Amino acid sequence: MTTTDSIFQRALSNMLTEIFDGPPGQEAFVLNSGDPGLLRQIDALDAAAASKRPMPGKTTIAAHADHLLFGLAILNRWAAGEANPWAGADWNASWQRTTVTDEQWKTLRDGLRREAEQWRKMVATRTNWDDMAAAAALSTAAHTAYHFGAIRQILAGLSRKGDRHCRAPAGDAPSC
Repeated sequence: MTTTDSIFQRALSNMLTEIFDGPPGQEAFVLNSGDPGLLRQIDALDAAAASKRPMPGKTTIAAHADHLLFGLAILNRWAAGEANPWAGADWNASWQRTTVTDEQWKTLRDGLRREAEQWRKMVATRTNWDDMAAAAALSTAAHTAYHFGAIRQILAGLSRKGDRHCRAPAGDAPSC
């Protein structure tokens, strides 16, 4: 691996960690220091909050989480060697799960955590960065950050309405 590839790989790995798990230590490039990151943020929500529309016609946190899970699963299939996992991918279907039960919400969060970890491991261990791999990895950080921001906007809208469906991860205060 070239020095440039190594620098790119470390920076991107750190960025994905920051987005999914919150900033490590004092370095924060996308989120604020101390932010819980996407995975702990959604862990602090119950199924009712994840299923609530912030306003009529708008989608839910569950739909954003399902869409991210769908995209990461496709990327992981590609990284594992599948030639074109995008062929036949139904992106519209990834937005159809707008409501979840407690069990479905746990399964969805667990799946998202698993796919995120698999993708981060791929980024952290890849030794050859071509244009496609670099674009896929960079777009994952941007795409996930976009949906995390949308989730935060939904939470802000729900809290203005007085909805409280949050639960805190162990040792943390609810942040929704």
